[in-house]
Amino acid sequence: QVQLVESGGGLVQPGGSLRLSCAASGTTLEYFTIGWFRQVPGKEREGISCISNSGDWTIYADSVKGRFTVSRDNAKKTVYLQLNSLKPEDTAIYYCAARSGGVSSDWRKWVQYNYWGQGTQVTVSS
Repeated sequence: QVQLVESGGGLVQPGGSLRLSCAASGTTLEYFTIGWFRQVPGKEREGISCISNSGDWTIYADSVKGRFTVSRDNAKKTVYLQLNSLKPEDTAIYYCAARSGGVSSDWRKWVQYNYWGQGTQVTVSS
């Protein structure tokens, strides 16, 4: 079992940047594929990125491709999501989630993940 805690959210102006962190505890992080999701009230949770357990494979939703970068440091038990060129439509609660085992072609579906953090709010506004 793994516990996840996100941090790094906040209020940023359009065009700005943030780095989100997802800190894991309870077990070795390298056993898990990690996904990043975001959700706004009234909308379905959106899968935006995924990174394999070793970090050698990453993928992004079209909505964030070229602006967001996912990485991980298994020794520090932390996964990062760098958010650049932020837009107002990026405003959401951002979650990290862990999936035991390998990557899935359904990486964007929240049901593929076993463990979730509590989320961190990102607000993009002038």
